[in-house]
Amino acid sequence: MFGKVKRLLGIEGVKIDLDIPAEIPINSPLIIGKIQLYTIEPQTVTEIEVKCVEKYSRGRRKAKLIDEYTLGDILLRQNIEVPKDEMLEVDFELPIQWMKSRMDRIEENNFFLRGMVKAAKTLRGAKSSYRIIAEAKVKGTALHPFAEKPFIVK
Repeated sequence: MFGKVKRLLGIEGVKIDLDIPAEIPINSPLIIGKIQLYTIEPQTVTEIEVKCVEKYSRGRRKAKLIDEYTLGDILLRQNIEVPKDEMLEVDFELPIQWMKSRMDRIEENNFFLRGMVKAAKTLRGAKSSYRIIAEAKVKGTALHPFAEKPFIVK
């Protein structure tokens, strides 16, 4: 009885981790990485969703605004048998559609305004952070394991 409840909730189930580069070029059309799966009981993963998210924040204190944008996502639909006490790696290629604001385009294309644009972004408190999120759907569980890994855009 207790084993069924643990299995349903994903306790002692599949653990997931991401292996991606720490830095990714802004002009890269895709992110190549690996999903690492581990379990102490043999289980079946039916699908894995991988997505790249940009968290864009601007403003300060009470006027701070935060938006999240999905830059790319894939769904790996395949039955993956995760063996007991073994690390299983699944390769993925995530296509990315980078988003640039109007100010970013001006900063990139106009040498004379570059400094002013950087100063304006600093004054507004505008900054972006990026992360990859992977969620695995495991057969027979209600709560699915997920992993999140931040990276730097250069």
